[in-house]
Amino acid sequence: MVSQGDLFKQDDKKDLSFVPSDVWERLSHSKFRRKFHLNSSDRQYLQEKGLPVILEHGADFIAKRLAPAQPVRDGRQTPWKGHPVFVAQHATATCCRSCLEKWHHFPKGQSLTSAQQTYVLSVLAGWLEKEMSFSETGECNAGFEPSSEKEDIKKKDVKKA
Repeated sequence: MVSQGDLFKQDDKKDLSFVPSDVWERLSHSKFRRKFHLNSSDRQYLQEKGLPVILEHGADFIAKRLAPAQPVRDGRQTPWKGHPVFVAQHATATCCRSCLEKWHHFPKGQSLTSAQQTYVLSVLAGWLEKEMSFSETGECNAGFEPSSEKEDIKKKDVKKA
C-alpha cells in the first residue's frame, strides 16, 4: 500500500520540471505576490509533514482545483490560508486559471496536461523550499529564486507607471 509521502520521495525531486529564472524574476517584481509568506503554523506543518507529503497534497489540489478546463469556482478555488500550498499558490500566481494564464501562459478553457501540472507543482516546490530556507536563515525571500537555481538574476529597476 502506498502511504502519504511515497509519491514524492526526496530523491524523486529531480523529476520535477525546470522553472525558468525569468518566472522568479517577474514574480519578485509583483508587490502583491511578494507579500505572501508562511505563517508559523504553516511552517510547523511543513516541517512536521515534510516537503514530499506537502507536494503530494499540492498535486491533489492541482488535479482537482486547477487542472479542469472549467474549474469549479475559478478565481475563488484557492483559500488564502490553511495549508502551505495555498499560500505558495498565491505567492506564485498558480492559484486560479486567470493567474496561470497571465503569469505562466497556460490558456484558460483547456485542461492542464500532465506536464503542465508537474510544472505548477515544481513552481510550488521551488517557492516552498525558498520559504523554508528563509525561515532557517532569516534571509529576505524577495528574489523568489529557489535554492536549486544557481544562476544569478540581475534585478531590473521597476518604474511605476
